[in-house]
Amino acid sequence: MTERRPPAARPAAKRPPSKGSASNVAPRRARSAVPRPKAGNGRRSALWRWRRSLFVGGLVSVAGIGGVASVVFNINLPPEDALRQTSFVCAADVREACGPDNAIATFSAEEDRINVPLEEVPQVLVDAVLATEDRDFFEHGGVDPVGIARAFYNDVRGRGVRQGGSTITQQYVKNVYLSSERSIARKVKEAVLAVKLERELDKEQILERYLNTIYFGRGAYGVGAASRAYFGTDVRGIGLPEAAYLAGLIRAPEAADPATAPEEATRRRETSLAAMASEGHITEAEQAAASAVPWEGHVIARRDRSKLDLVPELETIGGAYFLEEVRQQVAEKYGEGTLYGGGLRIYLTLDTEMQEAAWDAVTSTLDQPDDPAAALVAIDDLGQIKAMVGGRDIEAQEVNYALGKDGGGSGRGAGSSFKPFVLAAALQKGISLNSKFNAPAEITLPKANGGKDWVVGNYDESEQGVLDLVDATRVSSNTAYAQLMLKVGPDRVIDLAHDMGVSSELEEVNSLVLGTGDVSVLDMAEGFSTFANRGVHKDATMIAKIEQVDEDGDVRVIQETSTSSEQVLTMTEADMVTHALRQVVLSGTGRAANFGKAAAGKTGTSQENRDAWFVGYTPKLTAAVWMGYPNPPGQAEPRHMDDVHGREVTGGSFPAEIWKKFMRNATAGMDTGSFTAPKAFPGEVLNPQLQTSTTTKATGATSSTTPGASTSSTARPGGSSTTAPSQAPTTTLGTTTTTADPRVCADPSREFPFCEAPLPGGTDGEP
Repeated sequence: MTERRPPAARPAAKRPPSKGSASNVAPRRARSAVPRPKAGNGRRSALWRWRRSLFVGGLVSVAGIGGVASVVFNINLPPEDALRQTSFVCAADVREACGPDNAIATFSAEEDRINVPLEEVPQVLVDAVLATEDRDFFEHGGVDPVGIARAFYNDVRGRGVRQGGSTITQQYVKNVYLSSERSIARKVKEAVLAVKLERELDKEQILERYLNTIYFGRGAYGVGAASRAYFGTDVRGIGLPEAAYLAGLIRAPEAADPATAPEEATRRRETSLAAMASEGHITEAEQAAASAVPWEGHVIARRDRSKLDLVPELETIGGAYFLEEVRQQVAEKYGEGTLYGGGLRIYLTLDTEMQEAAWDAVTSTLDQPDDPAAALVAIDDLGQIKAMVGGRDIEAQEVNYALGKDGGGSGRGAGSSFKPFVLAAALQKGISLNSKFNAPAEITLPKANGGKDWVVGNYDESEQGVLDLVDATRVSSNTAYAQLMLKVGPDRVIDLAHDMGVSSELEEVNSLVLGTGDVSVLDMAEGFSTFANRGVHKDATMIAKIEQVDEDGDVRVIQETSTSSEQVLTMTEADMVTHALRQVVLSGTGRAANFGKAAAGKTGTSQENRDAWFVGYTPKLTAAVWMGYPNPPGQAEPRHMDDVHGREVTGGSFPAEIWKKFMRNATAGMDTGSFTAPKAFPGEVLNPQLQTSTTTKATGATSSTTPGASTSSTARPGGSSTTAPSQAPTTTLGTTTTTADPRVCADPSREFPFCEAPLPGGTDGEP
């Protein structure tokens, strides 16, 4: 209820008493006798009028503050996510732990991080960070009111040496647990979590985590990655100028990169140096010397970051194709999160010297802009892939020609380089190398082509007479091998090829013997390595071992590759195939591959010279070489190689030359071992009644023999031989007699106890 203020009193006039009044009635109190209210009663009345609203509001405020306090002080520290760390890749020649100093490649996404223990961080860097960011770090309990006031005061006064209001602990909490949202609630939560963190961890632990978490720009998280990103060196070796600059980067690092903002970079460094001098960490002379260091030549150029960061030395020798395949394998098995941020240490089987030899062999041979593409894969006797050339430029051509379909391509026809798988299947079936076939220029095999007649011709329409399987392999006779395929069957050949390491799908057709199936270079290298290992197949591998480093620096092995082994051919069967393939290199279609050490191999040329191959091996190293033009977009057939450097391409030309260059350099100073000569050619002799005759290039003489009617042979190669005074020595190969070339017999690299003669002209018998 509101009081009315009385009007001002006026003097009372004297009046006679009214009628009827009694003398004993008290007169009325004069209005002027009512006291006037004091000046302050108006405000008191206002509070009084609002007293109920204020009371309710107070209750609500107290309840709200209590609720907020209850929520805030009951906040628990959430579990920390593991810090993302860069993964490193090392080549086979690394003998110590793989890391940033010896890596040939790194895998990282947005975060490039190398965790460094606090005891290994230089003291000058610790001093710089503390002086710049939180000089009272070891005194406060997570939140520093004095520091906040000092930062505010310096900011208002415009002082040169400034500090943020957040402590190092608060910055760490914000980066690890919270978002970058700007709000009072987030700041309150940040402060509470900082206090709680200080109660759970000691100062050194918090500082170490902070130094490995904070972002320094250029994609680098933590001092380890930052030192390499800006100075190209390990953080353990940096000095005062580097430390001051890194400390100055912490606040908005991208705005102070010397490459784009040298003035701001200088100001940041000066700020840190001044803070260090103010705290007594450095002298004025040291401050001046560090300030005088120029940016040019001191900070390295900023690199364009990508998911695969390859050292230039390996990138220039075609190593990107190898590393890209490793990337895909690791990502598929462990996930991209682990690959790019799991701190992996990936040890490869790649030999950098062999990789360089492979790259040089390909690029020095095919050195013209319009030359065909080429690929090379080399595998050692342990199944380890030592070199891989998948193309010339992965940026321009992502398809890895060495991997066929797995590399984004389609695979290519193997041509006659597939014949050794048919030969091995024949020996496995019990057919002797002494078996003989008529090898005319062309032959028609009734109903052998899906119920239709199969017409097969030799390369260059050459008449080759009667050949045993050794000579049929040496001259790559299509007509002889087509007949052998009918005896063996494509199903048996396909099963054996898969057992030996050919992973491509193969169509069950007789023409497979001529290499109509599409295979990869890796397929062929792995398959032929089974011959080199005397019938033992070993899965080809690119990764020897993978380790993982956790946040504390502890290392555990998560993958160690032990190559599986399986005896898919007997040693005798493998040795006989090797014997036949030795003749290809010594005096057959692959003579251009002979590099002076024990080697065996096979040429291959697909129809109309679309693909050309040479696949060969020593006892310790196998290599496959392919060349051909890429499949044009929208066209079914690639370009033919009928004019490359003025020559028609066959497997015995450029591919054999590339193989020779590679093997000569790759095995320099290496004991490649020796092959084991077969003691006999056992098994069933097909067509024993045929008479084999060959005319030698060395003497022009013709020798022949008509073996007996026996259908099996265990005759030891070279078991009987005679020498005529006027002719080169003759050697009996099982049931086949040839005249040897003295130049071949004089080859000091030969380890077989007998010699072979080249066929007339030594022509390439490719299809």
